[in-house]
Amino acid sequence: MSWLPIIALGVAAFILAAFVFRLPKGGWTLFGAALLFGLAGYALQGFPGYAGAPKSAQPDASEGNEILIEARREFYGPQSTPSRFVTVADAFARKGQYEDAANMLGNAVTENPVDAEAWTAMGNALVEHAEGSLTPAALYAYSRAERADPGNPAPTYFLGIGFLRAGQPGRTRDLWLNLLENSPEDAPWRADLELRLERLEALMTQMGQ
Repeated sequence: MSWLPIIALGVAAFILAAFVFRLPKGGWTLFGAALLFGLAGYALQGFPGYAGAPKSAQPDASEGNEILIEARREFYGPQSTPSRFVTVADAFARKGQYEDAANMLGNAVTENPVDAEAWTAMGNALVEHAEGSLTPAALYAYSRAERADPGNPAPTYFLGIGFLRAGQPGRTRDLWLNLLENSPEDAPWRADLELRLERLEALMTQMGQ
């Protein structure tokens, strides 16, 4: 049932654009696709191992922020403790204060330039602060995360999420397919990524892409 508020929000946005702001009919398909992929981007950020039941009938933005943090932590695991700066930045991110989170993460990578999780968290914070846009600063953060820990899929995964939210699902699919092809068969995150790729391809098929 947690999908109902999201679907309702998407429908409301489409109706508002089409009938209140009089979006030309020629733009309905493009606008609908952008809405769909944007919502799908948020949905694919979560991991199926976490409970899906909403805590209340009213959607809470902090829950989405928490899912993003938990998804990142899933890639680094309990054996890798985040730095104090990352912990504080996560507290800002949970409140939606992404600019503050990014500034705090700047301290983290200044202290330790090879802190891969801090760079990944910074990329995520910058994307969220830019309301889903993959800014040059976010792309740089993801590239630094990959250089700091080449074997970790986190930066590539979240870069794919960014492309999905930007309405470029083909780039997301290519990134994730390449990631799977070059990952060990026993990688703990492989099954989750395969599931997300399967959902993405199904969505693209429905959209005729």
